[in-house]
Amino acid sequence: MTNENGAAKYPQPMAFPVMVFWTGLFGGIFWGTVGFITYYLNFTEIRPNVILIPWALGNWKYGWAGTVIAILLLGIISIGVAFIYSVLLKRFNGLWFGIGYGVILFFVVFMLLNPLLPDIKPLIDLNRNTIITSVCLYIIYGMFIGYSISYEYRNKIEQEKEEAS
Repeated sequence: MTNENGAAKYPQPMAFPVMVFWTGLFGGIFWGTVGFITYYLNFTEIRPNVILIPWALGNWKYGWAGTVIAILLLGIISIGVAFIYSVLLKRFNGLWFGIGYGVILFFVVFMLLNPLLPDIKPLIDLNRNTIITSVCLYIIYGMFIGYSISYEYRNKIEQEKEEAS
């Protein structure tokens, strides 16, 4: 659609892969920050810094610099998580696929990746508050990633249909 000057009537939306990138980055940083807040308020015994413990030397990783870098690293990892969702599940509507994706991510981190993260106790040794808080955070994160990507994918398809007609 164009106006009388030949210019586009509406601004062009972001390319889909760019939107997936920003959704992943924002989701990781935002929900990583929420994870830190839950740690700070003693809802969980796991802080975002656990991702740095096996890889970084020095005590800086336990302070604020470690927290900020860990949250930024979670944002970068989340970009990959968002692209995986985009490839596998973007066509599916509804919140249930995002919820399921969040539950799968929880089990991947707490069961499969647990040996790589020595500061996270085995799942059966974690207290109930940590498990409930972590499951809820992963579910909400999965819903955020899943719904955002699926919604934008459906919008893109509708816009392409509209432009074709």
